[in-house]
Amino acid sequence: MTLSDRTFQRMRDMAIHMMRSIGDFEGGCNVQFAVSPDEKEDIIAIEINPRVSRSSALASKATGYPIAKVATKLAIGYSLDELENQITKSTSALFEPTLDYVIVKIPRWNFDKFEGSDRTLGLQMKAVGEVMGIGRSFQEALHKATQSLEIKRNGLGADGKGYKNYDEIISKLTIPSWDRVFVIYDAVQMGIPLSRIHDITKIDMWFLKQYEELYELEKEISNYAVDTLSYELMLEAKQKGFADRQIAHMLDCYESEVHEKRVEMNINRVFKLVDTCAAEFKAMTPYYYSTFEAEIETPDGKRFVENDSVVTDRKKIVVLGSGPNRIGQGIEFDYCCVHGVLAAAECGYETIMINCNPETVSTDFDIADKLYFEPVFWEHIYDIIKHEKPEGVIVQLGGQTALKLAEKLSKYGIKILGTSFESLDLAEDRGSFSELLKENDIPFPEFGVAESADEALVLADKLDFPLLVRPSYVLGGQGMKIVINKEELEEHVVDLLRKIPNNKLLLDRYLDGAIEAEADAICDGEDVYIIGIMEHIEPCGIHSGDSNATLPPFNLGEFVMQQIKDHTKKIALALNTVGLINIQFAIKDDMVYIIEANPRASRTVPFIAKAYKEPYVNYAVKVMLGDKKVKDFDFNPQLEGFAIKQPVFSFNKFPNVNKNLGPEMKSTGESILFIDSLKDDQFYNLYARRKMYLSK
Repeated sequence: MTLSDRTFQRMRDMAIHMMRSIGDFEGGCNVQFAVSPDEKEDIIAIEINPRVSRSSALASKATGYPIAKVATKLAIGYSLDELENQITKSTSALFEPTLDYVIVKIPRWNFDKFEGSDRTLGLQMKAVGEVMGIGRSFQEALHKATQSLEIKRNGLGADGKGYKNYDEIISKLTIPSWDRVFVIYDAVQMGIPLSRIHDITKIDMWFLKQYEELYELEKEISNYAVDTLSYELMLEAKQKGFADRQIAHMLDCYESEVHEKRVEMNINRVFKLVDTCAAEFKAMTPYYYSTFEAEIETPDGKRFVENDSVVTDRKKIVVLGSGPNRIGQGIEFDYCCVHGVLAAAECGYETIMINCNPETVSTDFDIADKLYFEPVFWEHIYDIIKHEKPEGVIVQLGGQTALKLAEKLSKYGIKILGTSFESLDLAEDRGSFSELLKENDIPFPEFGVAESADEALVLADKLDFPLLVRPSYVLGGQGMKIVINKEELEEHVVDLLRKIPNNKLLLDRYLDGAIEAEADAICDGEDVYIIGIMEHIEPCGIHSGDSNATLPPFNLGEFVMQQIKDHTKKIALALNTVGLINIQFAIKDDMVYIIEANPRASRTVPFIAKAYKEPYVNYAVKVMLGDKKVKDFDFNPQLEGFAIKQPVFSFNKFPNVNKNLGPEMKSTGESILFIDSLKDDQFYNLYARRKMYLSK
């Protein structure tokens, strides 16, 4: 956006020269440069990596040019002019993509999981994922990227969540921090001169002026009410990427009122192709992003807005993706989404994928029949659904990202395929779920629900310590903690209610020394098939995502296993599950207690599918769509010995952080280990270390 064409061409020539200078070379390559910020624009090469890199995936999604696919074919002997452009299907792969849109990538961090961590950004990477926004302008793409992050922000500004303290803003500008992209807006809003922001951050003045323009527009819109806002201002706000709920914040009204107003004004989202060649050649691949455009008027007086997305008359389903990778929600849900799309295609549906994560297979343009590279954010989802009119939406496969949109989908009369919103909500609401367990005579740890610190302290007298404190509707054990006295309880409850206002907190009697296990199953509302039962090697109290776990269990007797099977079937049917369900158990004195149930795809489903060599997501989606019943499948799991799920941690990125494990998840990934028997040294090693990092 800020480099001159001359500098851009010099950089291109230098990159080609560097690649040719390192010897025989076929495949992908990443070259990094630094450009001086003055008018000379001197270029210094930082490094060259003769391989595909993280940015190769981003560049592939940004341009539609499949770098890894082309690089592989070059490595086995093809030349560029022999390969076809995957998007146009009519031109050669020997070309450089030309874009008529702007891409903004923003990393996703998880510093909140590492208390006391150094949040300063520097030479060492600390991000756990990333999002990408596509727009017609930098401002629109920036807004879409910030809306994709899932950090309870609606975009840049206009949501009442910015910093208001001058010293804090200056400090955050001075020290590169994870939220500096938002703090720049707060600084502009406070009236800090752009020259001062530039002096501190060294961010190019062009970008800062883009921020200033956005704030000027926010100020202008704030002078109006929803009834008096002009067509021109509404269109400009939407073209610059402001969400309906941000405009509602400016106008002091409801998001639905803004949506109704812009529909009344005929300001509707239109969809454009990602085509690699700025529309010079016709694209054959249905890969779309959204934008807003002014109407075109033809000589005969007809007015219209051009939309590249043509709706077919085939029956369609939408799969909601999982957004950015983060602790508690990683590529396991991408696996589920991809296999869900493929299963729906086998059932004869036109498949539509919505996601904003460039690192995933689900955002490859040849996975679904149509890919919308958009934020998994209500306004974008709703407009796509109104445009496509699908049979329904699958929310079970995209983790908490997709699940939290279930309520709105249900409210707006959009069919949720598989388990209903009411059942999903019942399982999420810990209090209501415990009542369901009570009705079905299924044991669970004694519990109570509190909405204030006072209520929590009264409950503590009844339940006794240690207590597991956890909020409702959270991901990856966020905010869960084992407390051992009233001081710890009060401090944690006050902190939780400050971070997650109006949340219901569940206080469970912690089963000290219990064994933890979990089961995944497929249910069609009548029959239940348990796809796998896993036993955690670590004792109860460590989040399931941080535990080493074995498939099948290694130390549970027949009596305990029968209880797990019975409880799983009873809960799946009581929740009216249609599709996948994951249930977590605590076992103490041969009694199996229920910790929680999640009627959706879980982190362990891909693990079990790979260990048993069975396409369980494919089966589950066919059940969700009503195409098959559980009894229609010939289940044939194949595993000799044991498969062990091993978590992977990134503590080396946070050297001063407490490495103790607890109920809040901290692992950033996992691996699978196959062993023939429990005599394997690797199993002994894991079992010997099982209590090493347990903390309260």
